[in-house]
Amino acid sequence: MKKTPKLLIRLAEEDILNLVTENTLLLLERGFYHFNLWHKLIGNKIKFITRIKKGAAIQIEQVFTDIYELRDRKIRLGYGTKKTPFITLRLIEVRSGKTWHSYLTSVLEPQVLPPYVVADLYRRRWRIEEAFNTVKTLFILSYLWTVLINRIKLQIWSAWLFYAVLVDLGDAVADELSVPFDEISLEMIYRGLYHFTMAHQKGKATDPVKYFPDPKNRDLGIVKQKRKPNTKLIVAPFPELQRGSDQFVFNNSLKAS
Repeated sequence: MKKTPKLLIRLAEEDILNLVTENTLLLLERGFYHFNLWHKLIGNKIKFITRIKKGAAIQIEQVFTDIYELRDRKIRLGYGTKKTPFITLRLIEVRSGKTWHSYLTSVLEPQVLPPYVVADLYRRRWRIEEAFNTVKTLFILSYLWTVLINRIKLQIWSAWLFYAVLVDLGDAVADELSVPFDEISLEMIYRGLYHFTMAHQKGKATDPVKYFPDPKNRDLGIVKQKRKPNTKLIVAPFPELQRGSDQFVFNNSLKAS
């Protein structure tokens, strides 16, 4: 059987329903814009975030926030047909300049998943693209060392296993520096492992988590240069009511403490 894009998506949906456990939050691309899938996920207590399509039929049931830069509402989506049965979701719309970005989520309580956090999480789905790019460029996965299938699998698995270790190391270094993980360059940590190895052989270093944050090693460049002002993530469930409070924006120092 020829594996068409629609068949591949259907097979992926079956895997999701069979493998994903309850209380998981999924970030779904528009290829998974299927009402019946959403109903099954909700029935399995699996939460999700996705994008809404233009021309979707919506009926507003409850307004949580409606201000200049943000709209957060509970809606009924669909036409009531077999393909698009009615489903209750949250519609979050965030203004960026003159453009509105719209998101759907099955988490109906802003207190559980604040609106700006929904937008921030969906933006981070590009992490998978960044991961593929890192693995291909750093571990030379864009080139295969052999034509034998078992050795190809070994090359791929070893590359991804090392990437997982690199991510854990980067996360630990970020915690040590009390900075967000996004500000750590995995590429520079990877290249800095050579310098750590040399220092270890000379008895000058024993722990990479302590070695990289050391002010003496700032020239390794593991912290990314800031290209634009650091915008704090708004985590308030109802931003217009909580502006100026301690719970309005994410405080990374709480994690560090």
